[in-house]
Amino acid sequence: MMKASAARRRFFFDYYRQHRLGIRVVRIFNTYGPHMHPNDGRVVSNFIMQALRGEPITLYGDGLQTRSFCYCDDLLEAMNRYMDLPGDIPGPINIGNPGEFTMIELAEMVLRLTGARSKLVHQPLPADDPKQRRPDITKAKALLNWEPKVALEEGLGRTIAYFRELVESGEA
Repeated sequence: MMKASAARRRFFFDYYRQHRLGIRVVRIFNTYGPHMHPNDGRVVSNFIMQALRGEPITLYGDGLQTRSFCYCDDLLEAMNRYMDLPGDIPGPINIGNPGEFTMIELAEMVLRLTGARSKLVHQPLPADDPKQRRPDITKAKALLNWEPKVALEEGLGRTIAYFRELVESGEA
């Protein structure tokens, strides 16, 4: 059975081939930043909200699986550059940050930046959880003259400030 994202991509490319209408396809990797929903189930929002509430931070497996995190402003910059390209370049183009962090590194950074004293707790690793998730942004660098600028620590600081406001106002 074909995954939904692969089916959508195929649909877009079939439409492109049949109707010769321009499309632009990007693969987005782990984007985060202010205005995320505090309970969206993503690792960044989960860790921040757990830390701000003084709850244990949940790590799955040994916490050594890696992820790459792209700040929302960097993602939007890449998408704008892609949309502004002249000509027929349907993609796909990977948009993300190739810098990798283990889940333990992310959790410890969130704890340090929030000042929380939450404990790290381990739960069983879901069977479908990948060990590594890192985008190859070679195409984005070449075509868009783009690479992410916002370091994880800086972006987390901005995101934590946003979530802290939500918690203090009672909105989260």
